[in-house]
Amino acid sequence: MPIKVRIPTPLQSLTGGAAEVVAEGKTVRELIDNLEQKHAGIKARLCDENGEIRRFVNIFVNDEDIRFLQGLDTELKEGDEVSIVPAIAGGR
Repeated sequence: MPIKVRIPTPLQSLTGGAAEVVAEGKTVRELIDNLEQKHAGIKARLCDENGEIRRFVNIFVNDEDIRFLQGLDTELKEGDEVSIVPAIAGGR
């Protein structure tokens, strides 16, 4: 089942410049594995050496942060939209 994934600008070099790609997976974990098959190197930018989402990466499914759902085991269905959003820090 195809899922639309929004890719942030810093990762678009891995997707051939595409701001949106289509990937498949029943869970966010499977989706990331499928993204890695299509766009080598993207998983290392999203996940740490233990396979967990990096602290500075936020992933949303239909505008809901997966940290408040089931994390990487959040289930996906056709028509869902996934957004990868780098954390923003700074200010005063």
